[in-house]
Amino acid sequence: MLVSEGTVDDAGVYLLNDEVALVFTVDFFTPVVDDARDFGRISAANAFSDVYAMGGRPVMALNVLCFPDGELPPDAMAEILLGGEDTAAEAGVSIVGGHSVSDRELKYGLAVVGTVHPKRVVTNAGARPGQALALTKPLGTGILMTALKEGKLSAESLAEATAVMRRLNRAASEAMVEAGATAATDVTGFGLAGHASAMARASRVTLEIDLASVPLLRGVREFLDAGVFPGGLATNREYYGRSVSAAAGASADPIYDPQTSGGLLVALPEESLARLSGGLTGRGEREPWVIGRVLPEGPHPIVAR
Repeated sequence: MLVSEGTVDDAGVYLLNDEVALVFTVDFFTPVVDDARDFGRISAANAFSDVYAMGGRPVMALNVLCFPDGELPPDAMAEILLGGEDTAAEAGVSIVGGHSVSDRELKYGLAVVGTVHPKRVVTNAGARPGQALALTKPLGTGILMTALKEGKLSAESLAEATAVMRRLNRAASEAMVEAGATAATDVTGFGLAGHASAMARASRVTLEIDLASVPLLRGVREFLDAGVFPGGLATNREYYGRSVSAAAGASADPIYDPQTSGGLLVALPEESLARLSGGLTGRGEREPWVIGRVLPEGPHPIVAR
């Protein structure tokens, strides 16, 4: 085992031979959008992200489906699975089967196997003082999906958030490896604060986050001001708040928002930022947001300013 549970990383990595290591992960969750096909697409993209965060390439997957028999029409199941196939085809991944069970609550995701060169594995334990922190997707999907459930989200904002969640982290992964990133993690259910804390602890450093530089999806700040946010944000804030030293008066709530299929948080030398940006734009993606830097280890894993 090259990577196991010790550093709370995104996936396990097993050495197969001198040229190939296997990357293993599984992820599934309840619907975040009403459209069944988009739910399947988003769930698949989210599951693949764990492999991309390790610098790997997903190659094979199994469906994991919990379906409420008799409560939803069979074509909803078909649409979810077809959505997963859509994203798998985009990623070049073969879905080779899976398993389903009858459950009160609908859930879908994938168990994924990927590959990576043993000498090019990117873990969450490699951040070094003096490096820059880059983020490849904006935050706020948890807040916006709560607004959707409350009937307050516009069609335009829903379309924007859905596009962000559906977007693969493949380009970000390939670009960060080319740029020489030494640490990465994908930002999902524990929010930026939770996943950054895990990186800081595994790397034995402090991550300084410039809150003003953290990108937010349209409408996120307004919904927060109106008291619209998911319960997971409050849970993350309660649990990870003890790991965060926030400046007086700073509004740090967005970094606790639980994300679905969020972007990659990448630590790399500052001189490599241009190469990371070029790698992303050359693949049709926008430049990453530089949201902070890596400091020597201090009393708090995260310093938010």
